[in-house]
Amino acid sequence: MNRNQKVAAVTCGLAASALYLSGGMVADAAPVAGATAMTSTDEQTVEEHSYSTLAGANEIMAQLVATADKTVEEREAAAHARAVAKAEKALKEIEDVAIAKVNDYVNVRKSPDADSEAVGKLYANNYAKIEKTKGDWYKVTSGNVEGYVKGDYLAVADKEAVEEASRTVARVKADSLYVRNDTSKTADVITMVPSGDDLTVVDTSKAKDGWIKVSVDGGEGYVSADYVAVSDEFTYGETTAEEQAREEAELRRLIREAGDTTTTNGNGTTPSYGRPAASGSSSSQSSSSTTRSYSAPSGSGGAAVASFAAQFVGNPYVYGGTSLTNGADCSGFVMSVYSHFGVSLPHSSSADRNVGYAVSASDMQPGDIVCYSGHVGIYAGGGMIVNASNSRDGIKYTNANYRQILAVRRVF
Repeated sequence: MNRNQKVAAVTCGLAASALYLSGGMVADAAPVAGATAMTSTDEQTVEEHSYSTLAGANEIMAQLVATADKTVEEREAAAHARAVAKAEKALKEIEDVAIAKVNDYVNVRKSPDADSEAVGKLYANNYAKIEKTKGDWYKVTSGNVEGYVKGDYLAVADKEAVEEASRTVARVKADSLYVRNDTSKTADVITMVPSGDDLTVVDTSKAKDGWIKVSVDGGEGYVSADYVAVSDEFTYGETTAEEQAREEAELRRLIREAGDTTTTNGNGTTPSYGRPAASGSSSSQSSSSTTRSYSAPSGSGGAAVASFAAQFVGNPYVYGGTSLTNGADCSGFVMSVYSHFGVSLPHSSSADRNVGYAVSASDMQPGDIVCYSGHVGIYAGGGMIVNASNSRDGIKYTNANYRQILAVRRVF
């Protein structure tokens, strides 16, 4: 009898036994018991084998589940370790970084004492590197100023504060770079940016696809990640000497403008913004479209700069151009206007953020250079700038707060 037959016989015997018992035939139970006895050895062998096989399968399954659980645990542990390592690395990178958390400024002192000499200032959101600590004072370096600041005025190793104080910029590495309205080399071009200029980064979520979203005059657009270097930019404190030099320059400007009566044009009248000067002015140039007359620069203050620049409203925008009559781009326009006042400026909107000295946006005066991401103009007064805007609008007036102002620089 083979294995299958033995199993079948056992099954049939058990079924028959159940049938006789249910019918009350006790006398006929012996043969069934005998049959069961006759096959008991074979049945035991089959059951033992079956139980052995099942136990083996269960053991293998248990091992597989244990292995799977261990693999999942190892992966979760590895992922957690990577996350912890990343967080620790990020924290380590800013563990010696402090951001000034003040409404206006905090004095940087020569020693860790509130009565110590002030050697400079940190303004709101200025970046500082911590050199060492002494009690609740921190010795910091920010720009050219070095000294002590009480910890109450600093956010130390604070990731959120660092991110808030920074501006992510994309510096152009190509000779010139297209800014497009979408992430495609066939997308429309919004504007072009020259080499060395930097743009405020708006979004880097498409960087893996090769595109960086930036802010430019005319809105927002995309530049190829291959042609820009992305980094974070911060503002820094100033020494007492730097502050004094800035204030003295401002005082000289105010004195000069107070005694300056030459802000009118050649015929004694103040030029109207947005219109050519009178035909009797002391010099004239030919426009590319119609003949227009322009007054020569007069005076040396910021108001004179603004008045002179206003004459060229309506003239064309030309990328890379520096001609006030035949076409200029934004930095070329500012550069050419100031060149008529004996001031040499760079042909770069980002470089313009370092000329002259800084003033706050709330203190802007006519003639100040107003800097944006990828753009620059001249403050004309009344909340407006005069600027070479784009190829569509040319040189025009624009609300000074149409975009975030990055810097205001005063030359005179």
